[in-house]
Amino acid sequence: MDVQGKRRALEVDGFCVIPGVLTRAMLDRTRGIVTEVLEAQSADHFEAQRSTGSMISVRTHSFFADLVTWEPALAALRALGIAEPRFTSGYVISKPPHSPPLFWHQDWGLWDDPLSYTEPTVQLFLMYYLVDTTPHNGCLRVLRGSHRRRHPMHDLVPTAHTDALRRATDPTHPAFQPIPEDQAVPVTAGDLVIGDARLLHGAFANDSDAWRTVITLWYHPFERYSARVQAYMAQSMSDYDQWSPDAQRKLRSLVPVYEGDQAPWPWNRVPGPELR
Repeated sequence: MDVQGKRRALEVDGFCVIPGVLTRAMLDRTRGIVTEVLEAQSADHFEAQRSTGSMISVRTHSFFADLVTWEPALAALRALGIAEPRFTSGYVISKPPHSPPLFWHQDWGLWDDPLSYTEPTVQLFLMYYLVDTTPHNGCLRVLRGSHRRRHPMHDLVPTAHTDALRRATDPTHPAFQPIPEDQAVPVTAGDLVIGDARLLHGAFANDSDAWRTVITLWYHPFERYSARVQAYMAQSMSDYDQWSPDAQRKLRSLVPVYEGDQAPWPWNRVPGPELR
């Protein structure tokens, strides 16, 4: 891996791609579990998530502990300068055939903290696509550099993640439209996309006849955080008690822990005027 090049891409562009992180055996195992998880969902779930496709927490199956703790991915994070990453949550996001685009959005929710405007990385998404992706079947699209620079889309969709956008009730909404400067990020199944949570991103419509599935996991450079951000991340750690004892043991070293007395920041997805 070109470590310096990937670090530079993450810092300047807001994302990078690490090829071939999942082995063929791990990719096949993941596909099998994801099929089980998707088949257990109701039609109402997919209707409520027409734009995303699905939003199924990885808490639903102990297998995902193996993906969360996948050493090649953790090694990539360390190489990128995240010395002691911590994990909070993850989702199976699967777009059915002939489904609409995923709306433009960014995922950082602690914009009240000054760190949001100064650090090169505040929170990371790790995306594992289980099929090869292109714009035809709904690959990732990004606005490069938007994690550090304001773009008109920040003000067109300040909160995103609304019920109307998830259901794609208005396909003419700006959140679904192509932008001249957007960039497609096609990948090969098993590659790993690492990105900054502040990066404006979405996905193309899936115009193919097959499902397009990605698993998104959230990691944090916990040692960089202020006390109030650490407090928030520690309290927001999802409940994984339903995982097997073995899976919970695997996760233990990645759990964020805060033992101070600072109040957590309130959740706020809207960037302030400091983002210019």
